[in-house]
Amino acid sequence: MHLNTYVDYPGMMKNLISKQLPLYACILLSACQADTGPAAEPNDFLPCPDSPNCVSSQSAEKARFIEPLQYTGNRAEARKILINILENEKRVRLVKVETNYIRAEFRTLIFRFVDDVEFYFPPAETIIHVKSASRTGYYDFGANRRRVERLRAAFQNRAK
Repeated sequence: MHLNTYVDYPGMMKNLISKQLPLYACILLSACQADTGPAAEPNDFLPCPDSPNCVSSQSAEKARFIEPLQYTGNRAEARKILINILENEKRVRLVKVETNYIRAEFRTLIFRFVDDVEFYFPPAETIIHVKSASRTGYYDFGANRRRVERLRAAFQNRAK
């Protein structure tokens, strides 16, 4: 009786690279987690982590800084417009809604990762501070910045 002892190493490597490596990369990236949760006090967001998956209008770092939203008129009307925009977004859950603070959770379409988005309405100012941060992973490919800019465009369009 003759046993075939040939092992197809090139075929195994091709299978690993084409089918299994992307899965392992996703698992590895989603296993990284930083504390980017909501702030203890609504007027003072927690700082962005060292990973590039966060933007904040209160960040002193240029790479993580994003301009706050601006409005004219009264805060109550701006807050109402922003809440309406968030309620009409897909895969969004409003977690906390207060007079001067809103926190929402955005879920990604495929892997259902959660991103925390916070808004703070400082008294006597016509701006809305914003922070958008991924809960898991390291790199977000600019998703948090694009989300804030999309929300800004919708807000400016509605606040006219």
